[in-house]
Amino acid sequence: MHDVESGVSKHYASYDVLSRIRAGLTEMGHDPDRISPEVLKPVDEFHIGGAEATSALLEKLSIQPDMQVLDIGSGIGGPARMIATRYGCHVTGVDLTPHFVETARALSTMCGMADRVHFEVGSAVALPLGDASFDLALLLHVGMNVPDKAALFREAHRLLRDGGTFAIYEVMRTGDGELSFPVPWAETPDLSALETPETYRTSAEAAGFALETEENRREVALDFFARLQAQAASGAPPPLGLHNLMGPTVKEKVTNMIAAVRAGTIAPIQMIFSATHH
Repeated sequence: MHDVESGVSKHYASYDVLSRIRAGLTEMGHDPDRISPEVLKPVDEFHIGGAEATSALLEKLSIQPDMQVLDIGSGIGGPARMIATRYGCHVTGVDLTPHFVETARALSTMCGMADRVHFEVGSAVALPLGDASFDLALLLHVGMNVPDKAALFREAHRLLRDGGTFAIYEVMRTGDGELSFPVPWAETPDLSALETPETYRTSAEAAGFALETEENRREVALDFFARLQAQAASGAPPPLGLHNLMGPTVKEKVTNMIAAVRAGTIAPIQMIFSATHH
């Protein structure tokens, strides 16, 4: 288990993300130490559909300003900052990769948001937080790096208050067919823990969750990819973009992922669960 976690952490930590983002901001004419969270949107939402996908999920949840929100696998903090900015609630993010956590804290400070979002290092299957301390938990493109889905759902359930919501937006296996590597979440097959929607549902139910809604977001993904490819065809990549997070094999990663979504092998699936306590 720990081998996978250290491999995943290395996979995401190998590119010096913060200095790349600061350089990109400077190139765009911004003072990196005084930016609005919006400026970071092209780079700080590391999942299919980016900020639009996060928005689409958040609109399905009734988020109130006094809520405690948890982002499991919070990356460099984009969704956490979006929720704190938009809804005025306090957000805690936990990520396995220390470099991402440091970057999330630094970017939040650069946005003047250090007091509204809090980030710490931790594993999705052993979160360093107290029982029943959150009203809402999110999981955005994290599960495909977590082999033990049952433990993932048990931890989310432990941390949520009675009637709390667990909203997930994950790449899942939706068909047969081989996946070519590298992909954005794994250079090699041993770091990929793709599962079917059925596995997510079963693990959730076993942990004490009830499924409220489920939606396959494949069409949205294909539209997003078409725009990414049009942008790529128009010349040099923009100063800030998801390519900042994917290192030298970015082209292969994106190409392989798009091919698998087109083939129906994988798709981003959105599920919203409510926590029931026994």
